[in-house]
This record gives sequence, C-alpha cells and structure tokens, in this order.
Amino acid sequence: MSAYLPEPSYRHDQSRRIGILLINLGTPEAPTAAALRPYLREFLSDRRVVEIPQALWWLILNGVILNVRPRKSAEKYASIWTPEGSPLKVHTARQTELLRQALRTRTPVPLVVEYAMRYGQPSVAASLARLREQGCDRILALPLYPQYAGSSAGTALDAVFRVLLRTRNMPELRTVRHFHDHPGYVDALRQSVESYWAEHGRPDVLLMSFHGVPRRTLDLGDPYHCECHKTGRLLAEALGLGQEQYRITFQSRFGRAEWLKPYTAETLEALGRAKTRRLDVVCPGFVADCLETLEEIAMEGKTTFLNAGGGEYRYIPALNERPLWISALADLTLTHLAGWLPESWNEPAEQEEAAVRLQQARALGAKN
Repeated sequence: MSAYLPEPSYRHDQSRRIGILLINLGTPEAPTAAALRPYLREFLSDRRVVEIPQALWWLILNGVILNVRPRKSAEKYASIWTPEGSPLKVHTARQTELLRQALRTRTPVPLVVEYAMRYGQPSVAASLARLREQGCDRILALPLYPQYAGSSAGTALDAVFRVLLRTRNMPELRTVRHFHDHPGYVDALRQSVESYWAEHGRPDVLLMSFHGVPRRTLDLGDPYHCECHKTGRLLAEALGLGQEQYRITFQSRFGRAEWLKPYTAETLEALGRAKTRRLDVVCPGFVADCLETLEEIAMEGKTTFLNAGGGEYRYIPALNERPLWISALADLTLTHLAGWLPESWNEPAEQEEAAVRLQQARALGAKN
C-alpha cells in the first residue's frame, strides 16, 4: 500500500485555482446515542483536547465516558436540532455559500470555497480532496475560531497538516491562526449586540461567555485566555460599556481539573443571587450557534440565573449569517490571499492558454 493518498486526475487544460477551506469544530450526524458515540470518540481521543496520560485516558474514555455520555449528549442535541439538521453544520454551510458570493463581488479571480469539520463530516481530508479535484494548488486554511487555542484552531490545522504529510503533490498552503482583534469581526459583534438592544432594550449587565480550556494550558503558553480578554475589552469599548457593565467568563468545564475562571455557571448564579434585573449573554468565541450556545447558554444558563433569583435573561445569537460578519470574513480571506491574487484576470485568455497547454502536451504523447 502506498504511503501517499491518491492524486486527483490531472488534465493539462484544467485551470489552476485558489481554494479556501473553512474549518469548524464538528457535529454528530444525528441527535442519537448511536451517532454521538463515534463523534465523541474522535473528539475526545484528540491529544490536543485531552492532555492526560494516554493509557489512563483510554481506560476512562472507553470504560466510562463512551458508555454514559452519548445518551446524555444526545438529549442535549435533540433539544436544539432543527429540521435541516445540526445548527452548527447548517450555519457553517450557509456561511460558506455566502462567502463564495461575497468573494465573487470583491475579486474577478475565481475562488473555490469549501468547509470541513474537524470531527465528523465533511472531514478535513474529504474537503481538501474536493479542493484539489477542482484544480486548487494554493489553499488557505481558515479555522472558524476567533481566538487561538491549541485545542481548537491548533487541532484544526493539525488535521490539514496530517493530510498534507500523505500528499505526494503538495499544494501551497497558508493558514489563518486567529482573528480575535480583527476590526471587521469586532465591528460585526458590536452591530449584532446593538441591533439586539435596539429591538429588546439594554440589560443591566452584558456577560461575554467564552468556551473554557484547562487552566494549565495558560501556564504552558497557550494564548487563548489573553485573546478572549482582548476580544471582550474591544467589544466593551465598541459598545461604550464601563467595567461594571460587563463580565468575561468561561463555560463548558469538563472534568475535575481547574479551568479558566471565572466560570460562566458560577457567575450566572452569583448575578442571580444579586437580583440582577436584566442580564444579556453573548458568546463572542462562537461565530455560529451550536450546542454550547443554544443549549448550554440559552437554556441551561437561563435556568441557573432564574433559579438563583435573577430577573430577565436573554441570549444574543451568534454572528451566523449576519452581513457584516460575512463581509469581515471576506476581508480576512482576501488579506491572507495577498500576493496570490493576480492584479487582473481574463477568462477567455485563461481558456486559450489551457487549450495551448493541452495541445502541447498531446504533441508529447499525453492523452489529457
């Protein structure tokens, strides 16, 4: 068996293209225990996600977690599942199509845009194969995580590099590491919050909840904590909020180890006990609504706050398909394509050049 993946069929008259690969976390195929089990196995087997001794973790994962967690997770997914499927996958697919459309209006150069899921389908390997089948010999990998963490953007890029290690004819590759302080992204967040407030009024406190990671990753050099705080500060400044008007917290703690603090759940309980009259929650680290925003924050978070004695609770949706976010995503993409995009592009001239290449190749004995 070859150590390399099969190469796409080569045609001398195929035009070379630039590909953009958006990468998000992933989702099970259905809100069932059967679908959750392989998804959780892939996710929780990632050494960047769980950094404890591998042999010990294998026993915990296969002996306990995969026998208990799939059913509980399936119930949570079922509570947010839509007729179209998983919200994360639906929004990511829509963002991909909207980015295609936005790029067509911004540059005459044809660009190929695909998306992949780090865990689940479509896989990174399958989406990279589709890009190469369409003639992409230059690829920009763009993880949809604004703030870099080894367990999010890091592992998404790992998946890309892992495919390229098995690629005989490697494409040129560029990557986007983060965009936590990108002006367009911050402005899209600002507009999203302000639009919500224009319709529903302003809260006493705005809570910005980011996904948590183990505290030890900060001590070991992961920049995620700092980038979350910078995003939060920039958003608060854009909204004109004073320090007493917002909080930055971290959600989705897993296991017994200490994670980044303050914890979202504990903060919600404290704000409830303080009889906060109106609390709004936004999740700037998620560009698409998913289990962690729709179930953990919009549902569980609301219950925690109200049960503790809080007043009104509102979740502000993720950026999803907001036009200003799609525009920012296009800006980010084009910035990272600098030097790859020709100053001008002419389709008839390209087709003529392709025909000449094919003619020359056939003269040398090639079939296509």
